[in-house]
Amino acid sequence: MSKLSITCTTALAPLTWGTTYLVATQLLPPGRPLLAAALRALPIGLLLLAGTRRLPGGRWWWRAGVLGALNIGALFALLFVAAERLPGGVAATVGAASPLLVAILAWPVLGDRPTPRALVAGLAGLAGLAGIALLVLRADARLDALGVLAGLGGALSLASGTVLTKRWGRPAATPLLAFTAWQLVAGGLLLAPLALLVEGPPPPLGPRALLGFAYLGLVGTGAAYPLWFRGIERMPAPAVALLALLSPIVATGAGFLVLRQTLTPPQAMGAALVLGSIFVGQRAAARRNAHTPGGASTMGAAGVTPPTGRAASIHSHMKRNIT
Repeated sequence: MSKLSITCTTALAPLTWGTTYLVATQLLPPGRPLLAAALRALPIGLLLLAGTRRLPGGRWWWRAGVLGALNIGALFALLFVAAERLPGGVAATVGAASPLLVAILAWPVLGDRPTPRALVAGLAGLAGLAGIALLVLRADARLDALGVLAGLGGALSLASGTVLTKRWGRPAATPLLAFTAWQLVAGGLLLAPLALLVEGPPPPLGPRALLGFAYLGLVGTGAAYPLWFRGIERMPAPAVALLALLSPIVATGAGFLVLRQTLTPPQAMGAALVLGSIFVGQRAAARRNAHTPGGASTMGAAGVTPPTGRAASIHSHMKRNIT
């Protein structure tokens, strides 16, 4: 696949995630963030695991547990808690800090030292954060300390999971769906007893709630996360993280189209700023990788972007079958 194809298919994941807030507020039972997180992850994870019939081996038992806790368990729980306690705009703005956190973590974990192009990508992330603030924040937005901490924790969890997924790669000859299933099951098994302990037995779920959970599980998780993990493998980590800024744009557009919310000029300006920051960040990352010795030019027509620094040890894993 070409670089453009990888970028576009990876972007489908945050575009899908942008509908989560609408589904959660309109279809899911209120006051049950941990239940929502568990039912989003565990059923689809078990389904994928049964379909792939592949279990981790050796050190990948604990690695899958760590990645599942960061990419799924902690992330889902914290994001649903933030959505419960904060207006959607505040939650989205706090969560938009993840690209900056990825850029910070990439140096010590991946050996990705800052360069002028990396600084351009970082500035694009700052511009994207400002764009998100213009897009979703309103004058009457209220702050809740626990909600803000949960949102920041979710952003840190996503950033840490993204960087560690880039660092460790995927075990050779392991299908991408199996790799995704391990993390979903690990995160779901972490969430299920926590939801039962904190929130008690689940309430009866009507057709609307079942429809909402089916959508979040099949589309927002089962279809989106394999695309996201493939993007992490084949793109620079900061470039992947910037794509997450697409999610609040979709959330705002869904509110405008479905909930008849108004779209103000500052929101339109914010959306344009976000899209511009993503474009600049992607271009900076692509140029940086193209000038890296042993970079994308060595991958031929496959269009695969290998990691740099210490993450180069997983280079060989990026040629395996991903289906």
